[in-house]
Amino acid sequence: MAFVTGLILVDAPASALNNLGSIPGARTDNTVGVKVIRTKEGFYPYVSAQAFRYWWRTTLENADLGWKAAPIYRESKVAYTDGNPILYWDDDLFGYMRAPSKKQSAKEQRESDSTQETATETKDTITRVSPLRVGTLVSIAPVTPTDDFGTMSRHEGDPVPHEHQFYRTTLKGLLSLDLHAAGTFSYANRTGFRHLDKVRVDLAEANGLEHLEDEQCYRLPARDRAERIAALFEGLARLEGGAKQALHYTDVTPSLTLFAVTKGGNNMFGHVVGANSKGQPIVKIEALEEALRVFNDQLLSKVYVGWTQGYLDDERETFMRALSGNGTLAEFAASIQVMHPREAFQQVAEEIRQPQNLTWLA
Repeated sequence: MAFVTGLILVDAPASALNNLGSIPGARTDNTVGVKVIRTKEGFYPYVSAQAFRYWWRTTLENADLGWKAAPIYRESKVAYTDGNPILYWDDDLFGYMRAPSKKQSAKEQRESDSTQETATETKDTITRVSPLRVGTLVSIAPVTPTDDFGTMSRHEGDPVPHEHQFYRTTLKGLLSLDLHAAGTFSYANRTGFRHLDKVRVDLAEANGLEHLEDEQCYRLPARDRAERIAALFEGLARLEGGAKQALHYTDVTPSLTLFAVTKGGNNMFGHVVGANSKGQPIVKIEALEEALRVFNDQLLSKVYVGWTQGYLDDERETFMRALSGNGTLAEFAASIQVMHPREAFQQVAEEIRQPQNLTWLA
């Protein structure tokens, strides 16, 4: 099986991208704090994987990429997508959990909402583990969040004080996409592995999906699967999102990324980027050389390095020297492509669409 595995860095120069709500005991009643991991070394601000996936998913829905998003249905205490990966691309790649609703009120609510598409009937509980896995975006070094004090004073009377936290750091996260699982749907009667109930199995057969009887799966045509995967990475190239954007406008598209198509799901780039003694990001050339040497037999594609000009220019210069002459990475120079992150994501999207590379999805 093949995977797209990679690492991304998000530059957060003065940001509060994921907040935890009010802070008990703060100077003002409405102080908003940021999410941090508390350790002996200090505080590591982070963006939860759920938030990052929400940014990605929302970007895909709003971008002009042909993305087919699943409708969302709401009952009194729960919300869920249609749970139909045959029709909807996010149900396929981001996963879902859906159980049949026995409440007549829920059925009536779905049917009465003229803005919603008709829900796919659900006979049994179905669950799809997301083929797309993302890590929490965590600061590469500990930092102390800044407390910013402000007031609402555009009215008569005393100003209303408020506070919020923000930070300056670089956030690092990992990602992995199981190419075999994308567009492949199981009907095996196992918890967590039953993607299709009888209604969806009938739909798969009606739409002519390939039946993999030994695996108890149905599969979309390879070109359809490739198009969904390509759109996923084209969406990452346009990523938008994050809290407090009106105050701290932060570009959350990755400033630096390393990724490749590999035979296994182990992420070879996890230890390639770290922080120096000043808490600034560094690319560990020796660690990358070791990863390329150890995992060389697992690489199915070139290593795509997306690096924005103007971000860590000294590190970029060191990296380019390592690729040339007798540099540490010179042996692997032919298999490494350096470009802008947006170009890198678009490049892998085009590679996945190529007929000769459809075997990656097998």
